[in-house]
Amino acid sequence: MEIIKVAPRGYCKGVIHAISIAKQTAKEYPDKDIYVLGMLVHNRYVMEALKLLGIKTIDDKNSTRIKLLEKIPSGSVVIFTAHGVAPQVKTEAQKRGLIAIDASCCDVVKTQNIVKSHLENGYEILYIGKKNHPEAEAICALSSHVHLICNKQDIVDLKDFKKVFVTNQTTMSMFDISELFECINEHYPNAIFSEEICNATRIRQQAVADLKGQNIDVLFVVGDKHSNNSTRLAQIALQQNIPHVYRIDDVNDIHEDYLKGVNKVAVTAGASTPTYLTSQVISYLLNFDKEKQKPAIDITKVL
Repeated sequence: MEIIKVAPRGYCKGVIHAISIAKQTAKEYPDKDIYVLGMLVHNRYVMEALKLLGIKTIDDKNSTRIKLLEKIPSGSVVIFTAHGVAPQVKTEAQKRGLIAIDASCCDVVKTQNIVKSHLENGYEILYIGKKNHPEAEAICALSSHVHLICNKQDIVDLKDFKKVFVTNQTTMSMFDISELFECINEHYPNAIFSEEICNATRIRQQAVADLKGQNIDVLFVVGDKHSNNSTRLAQIALQQNIPHVYRIDDVNDIHEDYLKGVNKVAVTAGASTPTYLTSQVISYLLNFDKEKQKPAIDITKVL
């Protein structure tokens, strides 16, 4: 069985930056309770590894970041995630007497600043993103003049705005973004567009798109179910007509049936997936015929 190790894959600079900040925070505040407001990055193994450092995660998909702050005791340390944070959340954290540490990705902050600039100049913002995603939540909280666009119907339902600026969540599919940009341009021919897919997301997506025509039987996308960029990689793979695409958390999610009659298998990973987890998947596939027993996951090796 031939194994294709798709490159690049795995951790991006924003994730490395966020994890580094979390580890440094644990060293600087050994006597403080430390909380992450939401998932630091979208991977449950990273969250479990943070627990070993004494860092707790406060998360609820049905709650806003403002509401989540109510669960953190005054005087504690709060880390804002790589996905960015709204100004109101920072203000509320200060009011509640929390020590705030910002681990926002620089690419996310760049998009926020672009949106703020166009809001100040009187534009209505059409922001293409995923509903309830923390990055989208932070952008949409900036103003009532930011309109979340998840699909074409959302565009049809909009009012007839005069000044329109269009941008997007940094981890969206570049192919979906292009399609929605075209639809918006039909409705708002004078709109200004700024495609803000981060470079790490773009090159990982392109690497998967380039698998087209390579006779790949199976592609494994190693990534957490909460990871939007991992989901997009799997979606793009299906668009390239790869017969079987599996989004897996780790090596334990691989069933032997997935590999029956398979000649060529490829492996990639989302930008929030620890290298260690992907390496275990590759090692298991390389030794599949010799030893089918899956390796145990050592959580201490994740960070």
